[in-house]
Amino acid sequence: MKVAESAPATTRDAVPTRDARAALEKHFGFAEFKDGQESVVSALLAGRDALVVMPTGGGKSLCYQLPALVMDGVTLVVSPLIALMKDQVDGLARKGIAATMINSTLAPREQQERIQQMREGAYKLVYVAPERFRSRSFTDALKAVDIALFAVDEAHCLSQWGHDFRPDYLRLKDAVAALGQPQTAAFTATATPEVRTDILEHLSLRDPFVSVSGFERPNLALTVSQVGGNREKHDRLEAVVREYQTGIVYCATRKKVEEVADSLAAQGIKVIAYHGGMEDRDREWAQNAFLDRSKDVVVATNAFGMGIDRSDVRFVIHFETPGSIEAYYQEAGRAGRDGEPSVCELLFNYADTRTQEFFIEGNNPGFETICDVYRTLRMLTDDKNEVVMPIRELTDTVGAKNQMAVGSALSHLGRAGYLERFDVPGERTRGTRLLRPEIPPEQLELDRAALEEKERRDRQKLEAMIRFAYADDCRQQWILDYFGEKDAPECGSCDACTRHADRGDRRPPKNDAEFLAVQKALSGVARASRKSIDGRWEGRYGKGKIVGMLTGSRAQDILSAGLDRLSTHGLLKSEGTAYVHALLKELESAGFVATQRRDNYALLTLTARGAEIMRGDRGFRLRWPDASRMKALTGGGAGSGKSGSAGGIPDLALEELAFDESLFEKLRQTRQRLAEEAGGVPAYVIFGNQTLEFLTRLRPTTMEAGLRIRGIGEVKAERYLEPFLQVIREHGKVGS
Repeated sequence: MKVAESAPATTRDAVPTRDARAALEKHFGFAEFKDGQESVVSALLAGRDALVVMPTGGGKSLCYQLPALVMDGVTLVVSPLIALMKDQVDGLARKGIAATMINSTLAPREQQERIQQMREGAYKLVYVAPERFRSRSFTDALKAVDIALFAVDEAHCLSQWGHDFRPDYLRLKDAVAALGQPQTAAFTATATPEVRTDILEHLSLRDPFVSVSGFERPNLALTVSQVGGNREKHDRLEAVVREYQTGIVYCATRKKVEEVADSLAAQGIKVIAYHGGMEDRDREWAQNAFLDRSKDVVVATNAFGMGIDRSDVRFVIHFETPGSIEAYYQEAGRAGRDGEPSVCELLFNYADTRTQEFFIEGNNPGFETICDVYRTLRMLTDDKNEVVMPIRELTDTVGAKNQMAVGSALSHLGRAGYLERFDVPGERTRGTRLLRPEIPPEQLELDRAALEEKERRDRQKLEAMIRFAYADDCRQQWILDYFGEKDAPECGSCDACTRHADRGDRRPPKNDAEFLAVQKALSGVARASRKSIDGRWEGRYGKGKIVGMLTGSRAQDILSAGLDRLSTHGLLKSEGTAYVHALLKELESAGFVATQRRDNYALLTLTARGAEIMRGDRGFRLRWPDASRMKALTGGGAGSGKSGSAGGIPDLALEELAFDESLFEKLRQTRQRLAEEAGGVPAYVIFGNQTLEFLTRLRPTTMEAGLRIRGIGEVKAERYLEPFLQVIREHGKVGS
């Protein structure tokens, strides 16, 4: 798989940008951070471990990419999918950032070359597949690399209670320990409180900064359509595709992906299929065809979408029922990453849950099934205790009904140390080698309670998905409650809220505050529109940008459009984005604003009636959003970052973490002098580069403050720290 790579960092950027805000603009072209990003970047630059839960489209990747550019050393990013890695590396290369990836697509020689280049400082970010850590030699080779940050992307994959458990992620704890416990950060978009606890414990994060951004996505209209059969599904799907044009259709199986893609293609839709059964080059082509907009619709299994950076996805359709709320919401969240209104529709038929039941059985082989597989392997192995047999044939030999269950049984036996899988030269079929063949099946030491508990939880997740499909409550409120955000307001845009609103009464504004909020909203739409020669209003921006403008956002898309310079910028900042989204939806429903479609974009504009109200006409009725509850949600609480800083390094703003090159050089010279005085030992024996950087950014002036910096223990502090503190104190006097 061809991956674009930029030139080595050491030759490309002789004077690296060490200030985070300057790097944000220089490398990413952004003048401001998105909500939640700055606190995470600050924590990482302060040397904190971190757990970051940020919704799809919230900018998780920048939270580790930006620190990587201003820290010494290389940032390792563990990523579960080759397509995800490629998309990230290609995007960084286009920005001129030195990045690469190491996974199964590379020959051993290529891997060794890239590790050597990492040692030489050629890359700032290296994406690594979790299965690489199966090899002890790979981990040992990384010990010679200056690792600034060990970032675990899609961290929910390491939890057996998560929706996408990947056994290879369980090796990461040992890998981090073997690498000397470098600074570690975990990132995910969907994690229940239970999964978050699992991540913290499994990675042994130390005094971690924990940031849980709100799961709310007010621009997404979540809908569940009860459909009677396949024909009804196809009819509804085609209607959504015709109306919204650009999006993703998720199916549960490869066979269904092909069927749905063929059906849409027959309707003249520019569609592409994507699933795990395709060759790597075909998947790469399909992904690129969607990203470069030569295809409008992709029909895919859940293998598609992680990290895919296409912002104008106007719909996500689940053609079949997902296995969990986590999977559903992560996939639905790939719509509307540009902040514009988008639809997420589940075509629900209870019969589809049988497919998910099959997957649950396949992912959770019982103890007896595992013993049967092990017993069969013992009978089939040769004098080397090896057997080469396709999973399908092994399934028939075992007498099992579910091929997936046999594969899962092999994984369980492998993790317990009873066997290992190996590649067979010239064969697509992998072999199996028994490591402890003398042990009979009845003496296998497996945690039977854990096996049963995982199956129970997987079934609970499917039951929750079914309850969600049948619920008559606000869809987003239901999901936020599932993820631990209690007392969230109704979204006002899902199918349940729409049904409730249709039953509710419109009323006039009850006070001046309500009327003024409507006037402000309409004024914002007017200022973001223009009048044609014949006096009609024409939209220029989508609802997402107008919401951002009215709430005072300083995101890059708002600044580049000049919306921050309008007099209406920030007029409704105190109301919050959820309320403004809901208010504009009701204004559109009442006919005061309207959506115009132009070149696949939905642009919001003022209507003649809306202009009258904006100028002071109070003679209107409206279904009013619940302002108090929505402001309660967006005013902090569950959506705000949390950190456990007691006893650790305090949370600091980026301005307080600015990198001072002259101070760093003074500290480096002090380190060199101490190394020479100690008998010419290597400089890193005193303090490593990362510790030196933390000293530069955090500028401790007391022994107590210095001891809170990673890399400085009591012994080193007693021997070496005071000269560094003295340099920092004197530097502060000079700068004051």
